[in-house]
Formats: sequence, C-alpha cells, structure tokens
Amino acid sequence: MTRTGPFHRRGAQLALTTALLTTLTAPGAQADPSGGAQVPLRVATYNVHAGAGLDGVFDLDRQAAALRALHADVIGLEEVDVHWGARSQDRDVAAELAARLGMRVSFAPIYSLDPVQPGGPRREFGVAVLSRYPVLGAENHEITRLSTQDPHPVPEPAPGFGEVRVRVRGVPVHVYVTHLDYRGDPSVRVAQVADTRRIMNADRHARKVLLGDFNAVPSAPELAPLWRELTDAEPGAGTFPADVPDRRIDFVAVERGVVRVRDAAVAETLASDHRPVVADLLIRR
Repeated sequence: MTRTGPFHRRGAQLALTTALLTTLTAPGAQADPSGGAQVPLRVATYNVHAGAGLDGVFDLDRQAAALRALHADVIGLEEVDVHWGARSQDRDVAAELAARLGMRVSFAPIYSLDPVQPGGPRREFGVAVLSRYPVLGAENHEITRLSTQDPHPVPEPAPGFGEVRVRVRGVPVHVYVTHLDYRGDPSVRVAQVADTRRIMNADRHARKVLLGDFNAVPSAPELAPLWRELTDAEPGAGTFPADVPDRRIDFVAVERGVVRVRDAAVAETLASDHRPVVADLLIRR
C-alpha cells in the first residue's frame, strides 16, 4: 500500500490525481435543484494518533503530506497532542500541522494538565480544526466524558467538542469536531450523542458539518439519533485499522437538507492508525 496515494471511493480504488480532484469539486457556486445556489466546500477528518504512524513512529512530515494530498478546505483532527509529552516530542502538533499546510488552527483540549516543570506550557490533548478560511469564532463545548486520566472515573461533562465558525463565499458554516468514547460499553457514547444533538440543534443560524472519530460503526444503535438531523457522507470504505480496515468509525456528517454530499472518499495511508475521510460538499445559500 502506498502512504498517501490512492483513494477508496464507494468501493472503487482511484488514483489521487489532479483529474480526480477536478472531478470531485468544480469551482464556483453551482445550481441547486430547489432553485437556489450551492457553494462547494471540501472537508476532511483524520485521527492523527498524536502524530504517530501505524508503525508507531512520530512523524509530522508524513502526516502533513497525507493531509496535503486531500486538498481539503477544512480538516477536523482527533487525538492531537499539544506539549503533551515524550510520545510527541513535547511539540504542538496542532500548530505544526497547520503551519506545514498553510492553514489556520483552532484547538479544543479535552485534557489540560499542569506542566511538568514550573513555567512550562500546559500539557494538552484534544481535537482541532484546520481551515483555509478565516476562523471567525470558536468554542470548546462540554459533553459527557469518562476520563482516561482519573483512576476512578465517572461520566461527567468535560470539554473537547470543538466548534469553529467560518464564512465560505458569504455563507456561514459551523464546523464541529469530536472524538467519542472508545469503550465497548456504549453508554457514554449514548450520552455524548445526546449532548452533541443538543449543542448542534441550538445553532439555528448557519450550515453545520460534524467531523470526527465516533468509535462506532454507522449502524450502531447509539449513533441512530444523529441521523435524524445529519446525513452520513458514506465514503464506502473502512477507516480502521489503517493497514487492513475492517470498520468505518471516522465520519463526515452534514446538516440534512441544506448541505449536500457530492462525493466522499477514504484515503489509503499509513501515516496514522486511522485513515482519513474526505468529502466534497455543496452548501445551499
């Protein structure tokens, strides 16, 4: 398998070439079957495994190359370290990936711990959004979590559900990025989905896109409430584990009725233990 080469799109393997990118997204506003105009936007989501590839080697150059190949306008990142520790060389993974891609960054920590040495930066881990469009505002929402830092955790509200507000060719778009609980017991994910819907449904003034690692397959009962308001991009291929994916747990989901998925794909790369999902959207004005 190549590191950043072919895409799997709706079950077919396609080369990541200029021709493919042109096919996926044509520039400019497009006709809306309902009589309006639609604005194109390419988004992606990628669990970056704290900067390490499937081989366990920390390599931001490799991950930046995988992300650059997606040619996305907005990217949601999960498992992002910011000065967390030795596994990511105490570096700011969010800021460094943004700098390599020439994009803006908004980081939403799940955990923000005191520095090991007084005066050092806080040790943080969470999610991030990279954007080619100016970030007009951002918020770090709380949803139910079961902490991995507490030896005796209980489900309770905690941050790490990121939201950024951008304007795409005059259209306000709110992009959310999340990382749902990984445990086999779905009870925390059930609560997280309820929190997610409550937060997103309170936003009535923009088009909405949800990106993230849901740690559940599309048909999982705990995800069913999401599909009342959102449409799954359905890229047609698995995302985890990266070498031989046997399930799709990474999602691009869009507001039903006002954001349309034109196409979606899973990129074949070993730059993380997940594969990224990329989708071309058409947003109704």
